[in-house]
Amino acid sequence: MTLPKLTDYHLGSIQTLLVLSQIAIYFILFLPYTNSELFNFSSFNSNEQNIYQEGDAFSSNGVLQLTKNQQDGSLTNSVGRSTYSKPVQLWDSKTKRLASFRTHFSFVIKAVNSSMYGEGLSFFLAPFNAEIPYNSTGGFLGLFSQHSAFNSTQNPIVAVEFDSLKNYWDPSDDHVGINVNSIVSVANVTWSSSIKNGSTANAWVDYNSVSKNLSVFLTYAGNPSYNGTSTLFHVVDLRDILPEMVRVGFSASTGSWIEIHNILSWDFFSDEFPEDKSKTIIGLVLGLVFGGIILVSVFGVLFFSWWKKRVAHKKENNDSDDFMDDEFEKGTGPKRFSYNELVGATNNFSEEGKLGEGGFGGVYKGFVGDLNLDVAVKRVSRGSKQGRKEYISEVKIISRVRHRNLVQLLGWCHERGELILVYEYMPNGSLDAHLFGKKYMLTWVVRHKIALGLASALLYLHEEWEQCVVHRDIKSSNVMLDSSFNAKLGDFGLARLVDHESGLQTTMLAGTMGYLAPECVTTGRSSKESDVYSFELLLLKFPVGEDLLNQVKRV
Repeated sequence: MTLPKLTDYHLGSIQTLLVLSQIAIYFILFLPYTNSELFNFSSFNSNEQNIYQEGDAFSSNGVLQLTKNQQDGSLTNSVGRSTYSKPVQLWDSKTKRLASFRTHFSFVIKAVNSSMYGEGLSFFLAPFNAEIPYNSTGGFLGLFSQHSAFNSTQNPIVAVEFDSLKNYWDPSDDHVGINVNSIVSVANVTWSSSIKNGSTANAWVDYNSVSKNLSVFLTYAGNPSYNGTSTLFHVVDLRDILPEMVRVGFSASTGSWIEIHNILSWDFFSDEFPEDKSKTIIGLVLGLVFGGIILVSVFGVLFFSWWKKRVAHKKENNDSDDFMDDEFEKGTGPKRFSYNELVGATNNFSEEGKLGEGGFGGVYKGFVGDLNLDVAVKRVSRGSKQGRKEYISEVKIISRVRHRNLVQLLGWCHERGELILVYEYMPNGSLDAHLFGKKYMLTWVVRHKIALGLASALLYLHEEWEQCVVHRDIKSSNVMLDSSFNAKLGDFGLARLVDHESGLQTTMLAGTMGYLAPECVTTGRSSKESDVYSFELLLLKFPVGEDLLNQVKRV
């Protein structure tokens, strides 16, 4: 069948029809549940009827001042709340439907004394009849009393705190945290605040009723736009914590140390709940009928869209292969193999010649007649995006480094959707097979030689090559042994190149649990030092003769 050629005009019309159809279906099906603006305060009048003030909170000069200011005398042990005066519906007890919401507010916390300041402010949701608890100044932020601070189920509350003084339950001095029924945050992040200079901060608090994800976003006046990247988040079903109708607003406090807490603006968007069920049912029926008609009419359009994407994707893959060819062939040493060559070398990737299975594909023994050489052929699993990334990383890095204790890459191939790497063959397999398996027991002389070889490889990667290579996955299964039991470090799929003067900035956790340095788990950052940590853990296995992960499981 010959498909008709689509002009740009036709494609534009098709895309427009698809968008309009989706909009129509959405509005008809879900119109009763619209996301609407409940309120928007660009500033605050002193006689604002929609703001309820408690404690020391008051409105002045267009802002909400949550605690005492300089004109009121002593600022210590001050506590105040400013909240929306009407209840906000969070969920519906009849349908169990939960609302999504988004609120944005700008605020200033300013230190009176730049070396001694505290305690902080929070945005919170609580039962509508909730009031400021007794003895809630200082580190309790006007949210909890001293007696209910660590288990407040009888006075439920969900809050986002901007805390400026470390108490014994806090992780650091300045931090942002999410609190659920406790002053101890369930999620927190260190906050590089502007309290000393009093800069304006912009915060967004989002709650997605489908994923149950409560997210916090924070920027400053120099970059006031919402950028969609959360500062921190926590998954919580608010129906389990709060009643249907809640009070929303702000709370702040000071203790022996003081600061000023001001809210400059505030808006709040939330899902509306339908008042008439019959309208919902009619809307649902009309939506289904009209939506069905729309769907039938656009099936042909969807087919053409799918076909166009398929053609574009095929072209993109071809372009990507050409790009990889150009990049890889800039290096010296490894050569490009054809797919047919490797099929012949491995007897069509025979299971009998399979040496092992890695995280992203199998490794096969092969023989390349032109080189008169045994080889190890790594075949990346089809469709693995991570495998493709590691394939590119491995070729670009290992093809450029040369050292007697690094596995030598002989060649590569990417044809017919396959990603294949060809290495020198290591007759004695991997180190883990000897330490933990049933292979040849290594003497102490051999183990000492292996340790020295690995240390030499790391010194070369970290200090002696033109760039620093951070391996990020040093473990016994990535150490291969040649016929003389010389150590060869391999598997550079997770490795990264960095300048010697700077560290690796990625925050994507990479490596193998049981070998990772503690700072890699907490920060996601790897470094030369974390490589050395993994190497030291590997050395600990030499006398033990057992996998560290098995020991951890027993403990």
